[in-house]
Amino acid sequence: MSAMQLHLVRCTWPARAEQPQRTGSRSSNTLRLVSRVAVVVTVSASLAGQTRTPERKVERHVITSVRDPRVRIEVPSSAQYVGADRWILYEIADCELHAFVDADAQRRVRRLYWLQFESYIPSRPELHHTYDSPRHRQIGGLDFYVDTWVTSKADTITNGSDLEHVLTLIRSKGYDVPPEMMSVRLVHLLDSQKRKELMIIYSEDLAATGFSAAQLKPAGSGRARWLAIETNLIARALENVKLTLDF
Repeated sequence: MSAMQLHLVRCTWPARAEQPQRTGSRSSNTLRLVSRVAVVVTVSASLAGQTRTPERKVERHVITSVRDPRVRIEVPSSAQYVGADRWILYEIADCELHAFVDADAQRRVRRLYWLQFESYIPSRPELHHTYDSPRHRQIGGLDFYVDTWVTSKADTITNGSDLEHVLTLIRSKGYDVPPEMMSVRLVHLLDSQKRKELMIIYSEDLAATGFSAAQLKPAGSGRARWLAIETNLIARALENVKLTLDF
């Protein structure tokens, strides 16, 4: 992951196109090379041209998903729905995200609810999600991996990442994102294949803690306070996000 712990393996094309064989006429060699290039262009265009309308339904502060997984997710009524985005992430995963924010009168974000449904595309059967956090929590009967972190505006945002997408979405609606935030990520893997996930990221403005991101990072002067801060952050995430499986 990037600053928000981007969890997908990057997909890269070969560094150069395969060279044509040196036998046969120049025209036939050129034709074979053009054909190979055309295949690559066609695959890329196919991914880019797909219509990716969000599947999940949103009504006020509730998201309803009828598959992968079948679940209703409810956030506090004070949260405003920002919108959705769906695209092929790094050309390897079908990604659908939804964002809600709690903001003040000046549209400064105080809390972010980032909900994401994700699955590797069928043409990449070798890919599987790999999470190794030893911490887990149960929400609505589902098991979630738990991670926490702090970020600042100085952190690098990977081009094309899901973080870039969610920030672009939020800012496009006129909201200001705090320069520093603290976040908890909750990830549920749907089955033993580990190719589909539900990710919930709950973030808050770090300013309320009185510490900077640099102070709370592992080598920071306020690191000793992070355990208590993150414990309360996780508790608020679990309290504010409700899951229902039977509906």
